[in-house]
Amino acid sequence: MKSPAQHSLLTKNRPGPVTEADRLQLNGYIEVLKALSRLTYESVYVIDYENMAFDHVSVNPLFLSGHTAAEVQQMGYEFYFRNVPEQDLELLAILNDAGFDFFEKVPREERKTYSITYDFHLRNASGKEVLINHKLTPLFLNASGKIWKAVCIVSISHHKTAGNVIIHKQGTEELWTLDTKTRRWHKSSKPKLTERETEVLRLYAQGMTINQIADKLHVVPDTVKYYRRKIFENFEVANIVEALAYAMHHKII
Repeated sequence: MKSPAQHSLLTKNRPGPVTEADRLQLNGYIEVLKALSRLTYESVYVIDYENMAFDHVSVNPLFLSGHTAAEVQQMGYEFYFRNVPEQDLELLAILNDAGFDFFEKVPREERKTYSITYDFHLRNASGKEVLINHKLTPLFLNASGKIWKAVCIVSISHHKTAGNVIIHKQGTEELWTLDTKTRRWHKSSKPKLTERETEVLRLYAQGMTINQIADKLHVVPDTVKYYRRKIFENFEVANIVEALAYAMHHKII
């Protein structure tokens, strides 16, 4: 028997009828995703909400939890039930319900411009739980505007706990954060960096040290440390690794 969380995940987001006209959208798209999978270090897979299955799973080991890509694709949603801890399954059910309720309020012509990101644990091959970041965006809608297929990107999370549910709208600074206790969305904007703070962060991303950045910018090292501290405060992070992860996840650099 499925748990309440599993039942919610299997039933909440079914798209309803998918027509032959809908299926014409699919021509060749798997080959595009395979090419994308070869280019990125992150795990890539596609959810088919009509069948609660996976259309494509890349070979990156992070998402596979010790299985082969073919095995994960064969399991579909059963993969989550086997490899996500029960507490995090309940979290996924909450954000699943809230996310699809949010999506239903978005004008149909804008629905593909939204994406959601959140963190949850996967058990790896040795049984250890690894906190991953999961990004999802609509790939195909059916004739009634429901999400039919979605593409997902998986990477190591820079957070320390599961959750951190955020919806972004492409081309804007807008974002919505989910309070998982009240199940309400709170609108805000991406943190903004000054031009010099952005430059410092990009140089860090290139692997430069404080002294190298100082030489590049013709400033003293203490000035670089000042900009770094302002970046940490803006992003609410503790170190440069977290700052770089935050900036890349939020498309700031």
